[in-house]
Amino acid sequence: MWVQKLLAFGAGVGTATVAAAANSVSSTSVRTLTIPSWKIRSTAEVGNDLAALSQTGVDTASWQHVGSSRCTLMGCLLQAGVYSDSDLFYSDNLKRFDASIFQVPWLYRHDFKLNTVPGRHYFLQTHGITSKADIFLNGHEIANNTYQAGSYVGRTYDITNLATRENALVIQVYPTDYNYDFALGFVDWNPYPPDNGTGVWRNVEIKETGPVALGPLRVRTETTLPIEKSKARVSLRATAQNLEDHEITIDAMGHVSAERGGESQGWKRTFRLGPRETIDLDLSTTLQSPKIWWPKAWGDQPLYKGRLSVSVRGSQSDVVESTFGIRKVTSELSQDDRMFYVNGYPFQVIGGGYSADMFLRWDGEKFARQAELMIDLGHNTVRLEGKNEHPELYDIADRMGLMVMAGWECCDKWEAWSYNEDLAVKDEWTESDYVIAKESMLHEALMQQTHPSMLMFLIGSDYWPDDKATKMYMEAFEDADWQIPVVSSASKRGYPELLGPPGLKMAGPYDYVPPNYWYDVEPAEDRLGAAFGFGSELGAGVGTPEMGSLKRFLSESDLEDLWKRPNKGLYHMSTEVSAFYTREIYNDALWKRYGAPTSLDDYLMKAQIMDYEATRAQFEAFSVKWSAKRPATGLIYWMLNNAWPSLHWNLFDYYLHPAGSYFGAKLGSRLEHVAYDYVKKDVHLINHSIDRKGLRTVVAEAVDVNGRVLFHHREVAQTKPNSSNSVRNLSKELSEVDDVAFLRLTLWDGPKRLSRNVYWLTETVDTLNWEDSSWYHTPVESFANFTSLNDMKPAKVSVRKSLLGGLSNKDESVLVLQNHSPVPAFFVRLNLVDNHGEDVVPVFWSDNYVTLWPHERLELRVRGTGGHAVEISGMNVAAARLTV
Repeated sequence: MWVQKLLAFGAGVGTATVAAAANSVSSTSVRTLTIPSWKIRSTAEVGNDLAALSQTGVDTASWQHVGSSRCTLMGCLLQAGVYSDSDLFYSDNLKRFDASIFQVPWLYRHDFKLNTVPGRHYFLQTHGITSKADIFLNGHEIANNTYQAGSYVGRTYDITNLATRENALVIQVYPTDYNYDFALGFVDWNPYPPDNGTGVWRNVEIKETGPVALGPLRVRTETTLPIEKSKARVSLRATAQNLEDHEITIDAMGHVSAERGGESQGWKRTFRLGPRETIDLDLSTTLQSPKIWWPKAWGDQPLYKGRLSVSVRGSQSDVVESTFGIRKVTSELSQDDRMFYVNGYPFQVIGGGYSADMFLRWDGEKFARQAELMIDLGHNTVRLEGKNEHPELYDIADRMGLMVMAGWECCDKWEAWSYNEDLAVKDEWTESDYVIAKESMLHEALMQQTHPSMLMFLIGSDYWPDDKATKMYMEAFEDADWQIPVVSSASKRGYPELLGPPGLKMAGPYDYVPPNYWYDVEPAEDRLGAAFGFGSELGAGVGTPEMGSLKRFLSESDLEDLWKRPNKGLYHMSTEVSAFYTREIYNDALWKRYGAPTSLDDYLMKAQIMDYEATRAQFEAFSVKWSAKRPATGLIYWMLNNAWPSLHWNLFDYYLHPAGSYFGAKLGSRLEHVAYDYVKKDVHLINHSIDRKGLRTVVAEAVDVNGRVLFHHREVAQTKPNSSNSVRNLSKELSEVDDVAFLRLTLWDGPKRLSRNVYWLTETVDTLNWEDSSWYHTPVESFANFTSLNDMKPAKVSVRKSLLGGLSNKDESVLVLQNHSPVPAFFVRLNLVDNHGEDVVPVFWSDNYVTLWPHERLELRVRGTGGHAVEISGMNVAAARLTV
């Protein structure tokens, strides 16, 4: 039996699906066909005689039919309606799920037809099965679980001699253990899925070729700097294997074309292959005026289509194709910190840590909405820690201009090294483990290689791989024609000799810290996650959903626990054994800074204030310190989203609804912005663009809780691309603050307001105890006191829909807020709901959770499908509702 690791995603001139009684492969096409559905059953019910169960004609009436091409066991059963995630996710229901049903192997079966033709070759391709599997076709074993092992291992099996017109495919998947298998785990992010992700979680395909088969397309691009003036050398590469026992001459044809107009080139070369020989094809051309791909904030995202085909005696034998972009990504180490460059420009990484769905249910439309939220946040990067998902994710990132940090996960088999002292179970790697890891790396590298959105690959997370694994990983990258940085880990615990220091830090925090934490950067050796260097995963642990979301997954008792039992372990925090099972650290700060909550509504209002304040400070601090002597080169907020409905660690909740953490992060990540340094009390002008420059006006003004003006300053300053600079110090003015004051900073380009930013500050400050810091938290010795905000005089705020024209689509509205009172309207939040009163998601606000000056008028834009009304409330603003 011949086996070749083609590992092709999307190979073929067209795609179709293998159907049980309809589709077939024609004798002249080159096609990759995806198995569209499965029937699944436990071996406890049907046994495991795979030779018999993979025969055609087997009665599968009792098997569960699943109309999905890829799903874990739980994902399949949810898709089939056996279970409901809304029920499983409610309160602690998941805790009572009987996971013992997944302690035996399960079977996936699909029956299909093939119009097999003499002289054609047929292959079965896998792209990821968790965590290992036996594969049988028509009664014959084509792979066992020692070879088809590892969630990211893709294999290609020659089934030419087994395939007939009527075919039955059976895949037996084995129970997964994160400590012993190369799988996709969640550490303490959420409860483990009952099946531990076991199953056919990526597509299985049937491919037909002629006498020569191609491996996946690799595209290398070579440019010079400045890239705007550079030509581009484009090389299309793929392995070509002669499947016959005689010599073959092939015509290899390359074609490159811009998706949306521009240069198009085609060319041909002839090669000779000996019997069963495999060679590497390389077809190169030069684009004289290439269209350059940029991250979203810096420009457009033009894509090219590359296509490589081979013909034998005038008949096409195989073809592979992919989109690609022309861009250049590099990095360097400075002061032990890693700095990235995109197209020659210093690139400050700003983003969040992504989580796949708990049951690995890929939803391309949902990810596109998540990516749109990331872009709306002003973020440029998403980190995938061991959740490398599917090719579609990278396609979406390419088209949206979102950079991707891919890599392996922490805290399980992937990092079972002798020097990893953090693992409770350490199953150190065997020789077969190294093979699985290398094949996993090759598969992922080939899947990601053509995508311009790729920024780096982390071959370790908390710990670096040993020298042997590093060498194997780098060999895989070389085989894949990898052109972007490979980083050994996301922390500074150590590094392999071959790669050197990673230049990324993982020193926390993961739980609540006050705003001044991020600005307190000296001495650096004691300041952990503060705003210097590259923070690979860090944050104040916030991300409290609003009421509409909470009621979808918490019981009345759970809701009471939130505000009445501040130290209680909560099932929708992290796992029971985690340091983050309670909200104790967070709630201690909330109670002391803002006062004990008087109701659930009061708790949620104060939680949103805390969350907004926390994320804004983090993203602003890294932006402010971008031009510091020791620059803040990047941050990944922990986390972007959750695998299930969670009470923390997110910038938008499981249902895609944004709240305080989202809008604080959005404000702190604006392209041009003005921010306040909580430690030095400087006002900073921030510019994340690469082309905006000139004079800007910065206005700083403050009022007390009663609306009395404390000061008003106007500064004119020069802004420079890709930089930050201080424009004024407010130490003297703020030293005179009595109790609580509001500071409003606005940034103007002539008459156009670019940014508006309101802080609440107090005469007391949060005092950090750096010496007692842990890996996840720095204690606060004394807290700032904002409790007088509870006693603010009421403010009357109206909201109306503007009749302004020029809106981009019918789902967008302009709302005008007006504070009719002589006192500030503090933390006014707006929520778009449908005609049933349910939250509209996703929803995009130009700003939210805003504080209005006395008698201030403010316009906000909102976009969301199905919006019927806007709910409005604030700390000292009565709830109201406007039909839109």
